[in-house]
Amino acid sequence: MSTPTSAPDRANPETSGHSVIRRVRHELVLRDLAVVSTERISDGLHAIKVGGPALARFTSLSFDDHVKLFFDDAKGQAQRRDYTPVGFDENRNELTLIFAVHDGGAASDWALRLQPGDAVKIGGPRGSMIIPENLGWYLLAGDLTAWPAMERRLQELPEGTPTVVILQSKDASDLAALPQRPNMVARHVRTGSDMLQAARELPLPSDEASGNGFAWCAGEAGTMAKLREVLINERGLPRTHVKASAYWKPGAEGFHETLS
Repeated sequence: MSTPTSAPDRANPETSGHSVIRRVRHELVLRDLAVVSTERISDGLHAIKVGGPALARFTSLSFDDHVKLFFDDAKGQAQRRDYTPVGFDENRNELTLIFAVHDGGAASDWALRLQPGDAVKIGGPRGSMIIPENLGWYLLAGDLTAWPAMERRLQELPEGTPTVVILQSKDASDLAALPQRPNMVARHVRTGSDMLQAARELPLPSDEASGNGFAWCAGEAGTMAKLREVLINERGLPRTHVKASAYWKPGAEGFHETLS
């Protein structure tokens, strides 16, 4: 999968009281595109590649950026959802989006029906929250909705960066589909409770020369709120070095909220 448009932040991050995240705003652009190809990545993941001249000058500076996807569901009702731009080929003007497949999911059901040539409309990203790539280590934790951002981050981090990955899904093939890297510890879990326990148990890397690591987490709202507290209150990570996002909430459509 090609590397997205990216601008790694190599500046020395502040670690005493200030967030290491740098925020950048982008001009909002709506783009009319067409499906180039589709691919089933694993039991729970489905990718679509879209392209077209409208992708010229597409910019995504952070691994957890999101574009707004506009589509009609099976009942013909207009829907919109946030998705991570995973792979962008600026030479071919092609963008890859990856969907977590689950029963009754309006977006995943729509994505599974797509065929090459079908029309797709996206907007954004409206901004980027850039997390440095030069910290001592990283923890990536979440469910399948977090998989695209995990995949992109693992592709972009410098080789050999100590990384811990916790992925919650029904099938371990979803974890196996992530990039395999040196100095990476990965654990597959099946429930939110299992994820919290793994976050309590797994040894976190230590690099006194590089300073603090960074924990990035995304998934179901209730689990992410609990995971954030585990990492800060039980594991002792600075609040400035934890970013937790709620990508979905039971009973809510199109839900997306940054918790920290």
